[in-house]
Amino acid sequence: MRLIGNIIWLIFGGLFLAIGWAIIGLVLCITVIGIPLGVQAFKMAQLTLTPFGKEIVYGGGLGSTLLNIVWLLLAGLWMAIGYVIAGLANCITIIGIPFGLQSFKMAKLALMPFGATVMRGA
Repeated sequence: MRLIGNIIWLIFGGLFLAIGWAIIGLVLCITVIGIPLGVQAFKMAQLTLTPFGKEIVYGGGLGSTLLNIVWLLLAGLWMAIGYVIAGLANCITIIGIPFGLQSFKMAKLALMPFGATVMRGA
């Protein structure tokens, strides 16, 4: 299911979203102050490219929590809302439910990317 899900995901927009995240990451990394945000954009690109079969491990300490609060206020909330809307739209049909669940996974990462690690699932 992972392979088929990822192929369908890539065909119907996942590839373009991942490229977009990678471009955002490159632009953010041009400045020294934007590098931490660029790294998070690359993390979103990695998950967006092939979300099936990956899980997010959340960790980090106080520094990650503080950076997540800043991220949430600047961009994370709006990104998460977009992913939730996409997830709800996908869940309208039975066939779209697995894709909706992946959108919800990305919404959570969009809220709290600092201290999170994208891992290959079991």
